[in-house]
Amino acid sequence: MLDKIKQLQDEIEALKASTKEEVEELRIKYISKKGLVGQLFADFKTVPAEQKKAVGQAINVLKNKALDKINELKDSFDNADQGDAATDLSMPGEPMRLGTRHPLAIVRNEIIEIFGRLGFTVAEGPEIEDDWHVFSALNFPPEHPARDMQDTFFIQKDPDVLLRTHTSSVQARVMEKTQPPIRAIFPGRVFRNEAISARAHCIFHQIEGLYVDENVSFADLKQTLLYFSRELFGEKTQIRLRPSYFPFTEPSAEMDVSCSICGGKGCNVCKYTGWLEILGCGMVDPNVLDLCGIDSKKYTGFAFGMGIERITMLKYGIKDIRHFFENDVRFLRQFESAY
Repeated sequence: MLDKIKQLQDEIEALKASTKEEVEELRIKYISKKGLVGQLFADFKTVPAEQKKAVGQAINVLKNKALDKINELKDSFDNADQGDAATDLSMPGEPMRLGTRHPLAIVRNEIIEIFGRLGFTVAEGPEIEDDWHVFSALNFPPEHPARDMQDTFFIQKDPDVLLRTHTSSVQARVMEKTQPPIRAIFPGRVFRNEAISARAHCIFHQIEGLYVDENVSFADLKQTLLYFSRELFGEKTQIRLRPSYFPFTEPSAEMDVSCSICGGKGCNVCKYTGWLEILGCGMVDPNVLDLCGIDSKKYTGFAFGMGIERITMLKYGIKDIRHFFENDVRFLRQFESAY
């Protein structure tokens, strides 16, 4: 695949055209949906897992070079046409204010990029789920309060169909279809039946992570999260892990990071503790591995999950979660230089 990409790259760099029609033919041949570059994206699913990162990066580079080359050829004819036009090109243009990415998208992409450097791929799943993938496959007992309608939006009962309450459902789907090693993160939107306030919303976003392989330990989890925290909040960031409980991990922990605003000295943001809670984590419970068809005697793994809204609020000092859903242009324009 890499040899084919290199051959296409050399071919694209040597492209020439003498008319606009030839430029359009080249565009269709190389960068249209059914073009040669587009075919590479279609073939990407057959690439072995260990080569996906290198091949994916090479295809993206090739796509950008092809776009640049076609635009360069197109501009050469457009500029020639403008030279003969009666338009006064020295007249100042009307400025157009560019838009910006949503702050949640900025932080989501930053988190994905950080874990991408550790070899984590991205997987997604449906927002409308069944009981098995949201609860049962993740070791939730029948009497667990998360199954109560006070927390969950049920669409149908017997069999249960619901709006997923966490992106852990994607973990279950990936483990069902993939044998270890598994190293992936799962970003997505989730829903819980909660009253909307400055600190909570019925719709929010999560990113969860999963690593399953032979000899995975809690030390691997700790070092992964320490690297992530320092990449996101700064190299001086410290973390601490506190014992907790989740049905799908054992042992389980809540992770805090040192407050980046006061440097751990204590302020109103961290409630004068010097620490901010950002995520939950733990070693994947052997029952979950067995339920998803993975041999728990051979493999171990860790998982973690965080709310993107909470990370974004901490990162930018935002005090009301409702701002993310109001589409107030005055709020969104603050992030024009954030990416």
